[in-house]
Order: sequence, then C-alpha cells, then structure tokens
Amino acid sequence: MPHKRIQRRVLNTFLLVVVLAFVGYEVARAAQDLVDKAARPMKEVSGEQKLETTAAVNKKESAKYSYDPIGKTDPFKSFIAEQEEIAEKQRRKPKTYLETLDLSQLELIAVIVGPHGNYAMVRDSKGTGHVITKGTAIGTEGGVVDRITDREVVIREDYKDFRGNLKQKEITKKLPVPMM
Repeated sequence: MPHKRIQRRVLNTFLLVVVLAFVGYEVARAAQDLVDKAARPMKEVSGEQKLETTAAVNKKESAKYSYDPIGKTDPFKSFIAEQEEIAEKQRRKPKTYLETLDLSQLELIAVIVGPHGNYAMVRDSKGTGHVITKGTAIGTEGGVVDRITDREVVIREDYKDFRGNLKQKEITKKLPVPMM
C-alpha cells in the first residue's frame, strides 16, 4: 500500500514538471515574439499647422456645452413610477359610501323587479343595507351597476391590461340560495 502512494506522488510530480516546462516554453516563445521598438523622432510641424491646431483648441474651449433640461425627460426618473402617478391622478375621489367599499365586502340580499325599474339591496360588512339601481357607482375600482336581473346584479369595471389598453370586466353578485 505505501508503495502505491509513493508511485502516485512520483507520477504527480513528474506530470507537474512536464506541465510547468510546457508553460515556460510557451512564455519564452511569446517573449521572443515581442519586438522592442525604439522611440521615433518627432515630426516637424509647419507654422500654419501650429496656428490651425491652436485655433481649434481655442474654439473647443470657447464653445462649452451647457445642458438645457426644458422639454426633455429626466434620465434618472423611472418610467414605471411616472405611469403609476398618472394612474393615481386619474382615479377620482369617492362621492358615495358605496364607492369606498370593495365589492368583496358587499352581499346581495334582495332584488325587486318592477315595471318602473329594477332595484337591489346590498349589505355591507357592518350589516347596513344599501339600495342600488342601474347606473349606481359602486366599489373602489370605479364600478357601475350594469344590469339587475331577478337573481343577480352585474357590475361593470374598467381596467387597464398589461399593455395599457382599456378593458372592461363584469363582476356578478348573486342572491344566496335559500336553505330548505
């Protein structure tokens, strides 16, 4: 067993020496390829060229650039934050109590269908009932009662999809099924 360990160490050492010799050979070859270049003498410049060069330098120094931010977007401001600010400004303040409640807080408890129009009653989380008709503003997302049938109320909400297109979705509140 110790004999095999010694053989492995000798073999590993031999391989290491071969690899280092190869690398050293390649480094020596690369060093021979480098050529030591002597410094070149400076070119003679005529008087006219000197004047043109100094005039160009003076012109660059006199025409300094100044940034005018008027009418340009702020490069350090996030576009996403700007779109969110616009969306918040467009949201209107709630005018009624029903506009402050989320639709999940409301439960449909009664529907009245009549010749003069359909009415429905919703109960909020406090237990207070509210009468709604077609066109009543309801919910925090700007929903409007679209139609009232004998078993349900359909609320239409406008929203923007991920591309910014204005879309509509319908949320249905149904009467609970009576237990018998």
